Amino acid sequence: MRPVGHAYRALNRSIGKALHDYEMIREGDRILVGLSGGADSLALLWMLVERQRRVRVRFELAAAHIDLGFVDRAGPGLEEVCRRLGVTLRVEATDFGRRGHSPANRENPCFLCARLRRQRLFEIAEALGCGTLALGHTQDDIIETLFLNMLYAGEISSMRPAQELFNGRFTIIRPLAYAGEALIDRFVRDQGLPAVENSCPTARTSRRQSVKRMLGELYRSNPNIRGNLFRSLRHV
Repeated sequence: MRPVGHAYRALNRSIGKALHDYEMIREGDRILVGLSGGADSLALLWMLVERQRRVRVRFELAAAHIDLGFVDRAGPGLEEVCRRLGVTLRVEATDFGRRGHSPANRENPCFLCARLRRQRLFEIAEALGCGTLALGHTQDDIIETLFLNMLYAGEISSMRPAQELFNGRFTIIRPLAYAGEALIDRFVRDQGLPAVENSCPTARTSRRQSVKRMLGELYRSNPNIRGNLFRSLRHV
């Protein structure tokens, strides 16, 4: 591990602030990291391992990868990354991606696939004795979800940086909540992490991608818009 460079320092600051603001990690926590193989989840795992080695709060880490059943598989590469980081990885082979894109579910394949994937992660967390599930959602993901829910679900809501579920049985944390995708991409390149492309057949044509393009135009017109949108979520 080579914790150096501007991207590392900036990402470390943003994660530290998110962890502190939302009290995401407590002494003795057992945390399962959802590892998709993309830049976000790889950066999250790397940073949590690096933080685990130098902070006073003691916590344990494990990782899980849900193979959605597409042709391109990230599992083998992730196993090598986790071996180098000293983290136990559990790989689950599923047909969630194919089920999401089946003829019976043409309208919104992302919703079913995400729901099945999240349910399986909770099951793995319970089996491993992990009460916390860490996900690699970024500031961009949180803002995009706000617009997705307004445009397609008719409600003002988004993902929370930290959220208790099932009467406190599990907690979801999103330590990358203050970090943007561009910073994370720079960090992953600096560290030489083997991020893989999303192999979902609708990854480039989904509703999220349409919202991402719309927001990209707004961000280019005014650099303050991204921060204003994110801050507005705390003032609803």
